[in-house]
Amino acid sequence: MLAVIRIRGTVGIRRSIKDTFKMLHLEKKNTCIVISEAPQYLGMIKKVKDFVTWGDISEETLIELVKKRARTKENGRLTEDFLKKNKIENIAKKILEGKIKEIDIKPYFRLSPPSKGFKGSIKQHYPKGVLGNRKEEINQLLKRMM
Repeated sequence: MLAVIRIRGTVGIRRSIKDTFKMLHLEKKNTCIVISEAPQYLGMIKKVKDFVTWGDISEETLIELVKKRARTKENGRLTEDFLKKNKIENIAKKILEGKIKEIDIKPYFRLSPPSKGFKGSIKQHYPKGVLGNRKEEINQLLKRMM
């Protein structure tokens, strides 16, 4: 599974890129989604590569992301009643299996800017800048943004 984080804003971007962001549920900066490595998603990531960073998310980072940043579609934060029905580990497993629609949570996670800022320019690709494929290093960035 891939974690995709939108880094840059919407000012001055083409209509087709805006539409791709809408399909990916990445309409605001510092928003994260977890998707499979299917060819259609990889094509979308290729189209928006100058605005996002992505990489392979570990299961422990995904569990922590669900604990801290998952929101229900109706009420917001995960309540005690919701957690009695669905344990966090089960929610993370369903997300990894690609069955996020079966759970009653939003398909994206809103994050804060990373503590201690971004390492490098937000207009250059990784490793000089922030954008692009980070592979396993995405887990460190996610932990700083939670």
